[in-house]
Amino acid sequence: MNTDEIKALNDQYVINTYGARKLALTRGEGVTLWDADGKEYLDCFAGIAVTNLGHCHPAVTEAICEQARKLVHVSNLYYIEPQVRLAELLSTQCFATKWFFCNGGAEANEAAIKLARRYWAQKGTPRGTIVTAEQSFHGRTLATITATGQPKYQQGFEPLPKGFKYVLFNDVAALDQALTPDVGAVLLEPLQGEGGVRVPDPEYLAQVRQLCDSKNVLLIFDEVQTGMGRTGRFLAHQHYGVTPDIITLAKGLANGVPIGAMGCTDDAASGFSPGMHACTFGGNPLSAAAALATVSVITAPGFLENARAVGEYFFQRLRETATQHTGIAEVRGMGLMIGVELQEAVAPLVDKLLEAGIICGPAGPKVLRFVPPLIIGAEHVDRVIAVLSAALGELGW
Repeated sequence: MNTDEIKALNDQYVINTYGARKLALTRGEGVTLWDADGKEYLDCFAGIAVTNLGHCHPAVTEAICEQARKLVHVSNLYYIEPQVRLAELLSTQCFATKWFFCNGGAEANEAAIKLARRYWAQKGTPRGTIVTAEQSFHGRTLATITATGQPKYQQGFEPLPKGFKYVLFNDVAALDQALTPDVGAVLLEPLQGEGGVRVPDPEYLAQVRQLCDSKNVLLIFDEVQTGMGRTGRFLAHQHYGVTPDIITLAKGLANGVPIGAMGCTDDAASGFSPGMHACTFGGNPLSAAAALATVSVITAPGFLENARAVGEYFFQRLRETATQHTGIAEVRGMGLMIGVELQEAVAPLVDKLLEAGIICGPAGPKVLRFVPPLIIGAEHVDRVIAVLSAALGELGW
């Protein structure tokens, strides 16, 4: 099928929740994608920070095929070998000693919210309010759009669940005032993604941890977008030497196969007991096998050095470009999670780049976001910079 044929079927049968789509992508390899008409693209968006190993990575493809030949799905009423092996591997990479598996980031954050509330209820001191940050993004379910500190995602879905309040990101004093006796947890992204790729001050997360400890509040880090090597460390909070009580993962966890995870300490895990939470497909044999292969590659010696080195090079080239184009206001981010704030709306620039074969996307109305596969090379960055500079010039920016 060509693009027009795919579009016609989509328009006839698929609910339009994504607006006007511009491409029908049908094949990928590494950092390259091809559309249904054979045009080639350099992928600098990775399915929104999902295909961190690039497209059709051999180790992940082999794991999927091998597992599909043995067993695709069984219920979580039974032990699942790839799932428990995945939990063990994840525990070697971070503070978490217990894991719950689900289908994606919103479900992982739902599980974290439920766990935090149940934890205090189990102790006989219900503290159901969750504090989150303005400009945050935590998912699309009713609870997670309410946790999301952006009203545009909440409009028209009222009444929203109770028990959430918001503070300015990177503002310790505001958080201190918000930690009233009804608050049981703070939920934050270590650096904000959809909110514009916003990086906190170096001491911010440590101060948040200290506040949570002093007021006996659980700390949850949403690492759905920032995790799995995206920022140059396995998890973004590891840059800051801060340990939360609960963490959520998804996106890059299985390089495109749907899976999410919530990890926590033994103490936090005591909030759940049998029957309190569940997920039919969560961590089934196929998704867990794909995640196990993905995490094994990301955590192999030397792999993340590329994300750090190429990330630094990308930042260098973007900042050089900013000196030549007044349309760029700021370049910020960490590792290969990069935001370029513009003086104008980002949409025309995204379109220009796409026309020239570069796939990227926005992070808010004026921020261009690059979240390429972690295997991207310096030669790819050079290509992006050349196209970006030309596009800025054509727009007069």
